[in-house]
Amino acid sequence: MTRELGLDLVEIAPQERPPVCRIMDYGKHKYLQKKKQKQQHAHSHEHALKEVRLRPKTDDNDRNIKMKRAEKFLEQGHRVQFTMLFRGRERQHRDLAEMQFREIATYFAESAKLERPAKFEGRRMTMLLAPVKKAPGSKPAAKPKAPAQKKPAPQPAAQAPAEAPGEAQAQPAAEASQES
Repeated sequence: MTRELGLDLVEIAPQERPPVCRIMDYGKHKYLQKKKQKQQHAHSHEHALKEVRLRPKTDDNDRNIKMKRAEKFLEQGHRVQFTMLFRGRERQHRDLAEMQFREIATYFAESAKLERPAKFEGRRMTMLLAPVKKAPGSKPAAKPKAPAQKKPAPQPAAQAPAEAPGEAQAQPAAEASQES
């Protein structure tokens, strides 16, 4: 029967009792499987692990710059590992490093989740953040901007020079817009 149709008898599940077979075009079946596998591989974009290195003595401004860089990595979908390196007597001040990592974790509370909390290993302390998956169609929350300072409106002069007829008509309209 399968030869008359030009198809193949393919055993789908040999472990089942009774074994499951299907009549199909085996070449087409293999082609579709390969195509599906390639499509899944193309859509599975791997996100790299980015590292931000700090020291206990890193200044606040320098740390803020590194946090801004980490924020860009998170927006791109990468995981970010913060690493604090200790040298010499700095190892005695783990509490300062833990406090800095807590500050970093609270800064990224909305845009990232804490995948691995701060952990001390040898001469380094590490913490891993992963980006939060946003609902499709949702817009990212706008960060508040510093209010722009408005320039004061120019004060009219006490005695204005004689104006041309076209300018005299434009001035009352400008004054009316300032009053409203």
